[in-house]
Amino acid sequence: MFAADLIALAEAVLNAARAKGLRIATAESCTGGLIAGLLTEIPGSSDVVERGFVTYSNEAKADLLGIPLSLIQENGAVSPIVARAMAEGAVQHSLAQLSVAVTGIAGPGGGSTEKPVGLVHMAAARDDGKTLHEEHRFGDIGRTEVRLKTVEAALRLLQRLL
Repeated sequence: MFAADLIALAEAVLNAARAKGLRIATAESCTGGLIAGLLTEIPGSSDVVERGFVTYSNEAKADLLGIPLSLIQENGAVSPIVARAMAEGAVQHSLAQLSVAVTGIAGPGGGSTEKPVGLVHMAAARDDGKTLHEEHRFGDIGRTEVRLKTVEAALRLLQRLL
């Protein structure tokens, strides 16, 4: 289902988390669960992957991750502050010590001059309060490619926090 390079990256993330005794939660919007799907493609991942939140709607971000709707309305769902809040909310609303979150515009529609198709904000958070954020502008390369590049970038961000 996933390319060999993504499988290898997922295995590396799982092995690093396992070695440190850390569990992972995902909070996904534009990827719709692909990050959790990739991680759980690996046999034995259940000792590391704690849960995945698919928070495609703003209401889901509020209900499942505890993000105030006012924060989303003021900044937009695709913003650094919402990506950080998603990652931090995933840690707070799970038994995981580590999380990764993504929110973006996969296209083909939905983009604007300020927030074009291919814009993705992602964050990784730890239960010790450390949070990393990255902005990616993949461009209008097609919905599937934006989502797959987001999965890869999110796992690399998670590696940095490990």
